[in-house]
Amino acid sequence: MTAINFGTDGWRAVISEEFTFDNVRKVAQAIAEKTLDDGAGSGGPANGAPARPSLVVGFDTRFLSDRYAMAVAEVLAANGIHVWLTHSDSPTPITSFAIVDKQADGGVMITASHNPPRYNGIKLKAAFGGSASPAACKEVERRIVAAGDAAPRRMEFEEALAAQWITRFDPFPAYEAHVRRLVDFEAIGRANLSVAIDPMYGAGRLYLARLLREAGCQVHEIRNEMNPGFNGIHPEPIARHLEPLIEIMRTGEYQLGLATDGDADRIGAVDPSGRFIDPHGIMALLVEHLVQRRGLRGSVVKTVSTTQMLNRLAERYGLTVYETPVGFNHITDHMLREPVLIGGEESGGISILGHIPEGDGILMGLLLAELVAAQRMSLAALLEELMAAPDVGSFCYARVDRPVKPFKKSHLVAGLMSNVPAQLGGAAIARVSDGDGVKYILADNSWLLIRPSGTEPVLRIYAEARSTEQVKALLLEGGTLAEVQIAVLSSRA
Repeated sequence: MTAINFGTDGWRAVISEEFTFDNVRKVAQAIAEKTLDDGAGSGGPANGAPARPSLVVGFDTRFLSDRYAMAVAEVLAANGIHVWLTHSDSPTPITSFAIVDKQADGGVMITASHNPPRYNGIKLKAAFGGSASPAACKEVERRIVAAGDAAPRRMEFEEALAAQWITRFDPFPAYEAHVRRLVDFEAIGRANLSVAIDPMYGAGRLYLARLLREAGCQVHEIRNEMNPGFNGIHPEPIARHLEPLIEIMRTGEYQLGLATDGDADRIGAVDPSGRFIDPHGIMALLVEHLVQRRGLRGSVVKTVSTTQMLNRLAERYGLTVYETPVGFNHITDHMLREPVLIGGEESGGISILGHIPEGDGILMGLLLAELVAAQRMSLAALLEELMAAPDVGSFCYARVDRPVKPFKKSHLVAGLMSNVPAQLGGAAIARVSDGDGVKYILADNSWLLIRPSGTEPVLRIYAEARSTEQVKALLLEGGTLAEVQIAVLSSRA
């Protein structure tokens, strides 16, 4: 069996190659043993029975995700763990909130999130509703190896249902009640917004549209039918994958366009002009909205690949900024320790004060609707207004993904760190960081980041600068730096 490794946010592998029912059951058995050894036992059916360990299990719309979820539930039940199994495909943030609502000991989400259709995966969730710690994931990996060829325990699904070891449930009502405390639905309703939504065939289908309709919006939802292969698209809400939504927005019929990824923990947005508003802009606008109009305070937590606009706004409002490696679990750590106003990633996983420590594309979509409703301006106009402020300034961003053969991340980082150029994009390098990949911070506040993906065989090159020309120059130079080091690694292989 190929080694099962949990990356940035769970284990992901190609369906029928490494992601098989046998391997899924092995992972489930390891999760069950860890849950039992941790002394869990806070939840179970609300029927007066003694407390017993419980886990929430959810799944997205991918090929066989529902069946993989049932396989996980069978193994957990056979190990004496009560399973709350969602009755249909459910977004990761809604499944994660159910863990808190049911006072469960954690959860398992069957999803490969934004990855291409050939992948599926498992996200491991903790009792607080966010991603399990890297240490917890490593412990699951260790138990898988230690088990060797031992067969996982298994209770037939119908038998487990009859014995109430598995309970099917709808996680949406509790989630809806929660987000209604975080979002001003009345403000959205007063604006009579017209919104176009693209769930990209993912688990966000119907959910965000339902909430916005209930808020009083006119909603048009595309690509919302069940399509386990995502019609061949890559369900990541970035500009190049959102052409249908962009074209609809260009008709001028809608004031806001929203998109969520395969499991709806990420957000993307489109302006009425057809302009894509990336997560950098979304987070900056939400910081301004939450502080200036909501009167909220807290720290700002961002990953290494996220905009410097957040630093500028934090300075404006006297907020502390933390920069973490990529992976929402690092943001989670801060949200568990202190009040975090907003925590987010360049990829679109964002959470706010009062919510569980989990990226939530649905909640962010609702907040963007609230923002547009309150300001009666488009997202692009609001962003331009923000960047026009002298203490913020203009920022441009782009990312390039390059398929690569597997190599040790530490070797690439070491090679880049030992060959730092004097300048990039015509600007001097102020400092270099190797907290996650290698990040070159320039004297003019621009930056270049080179890092391998934690979920795909891809090398990501990111850049942010004051102009699109400088961004392009940084990406070109970053590509050259990476190619040189990859060639060196290949020659040593």
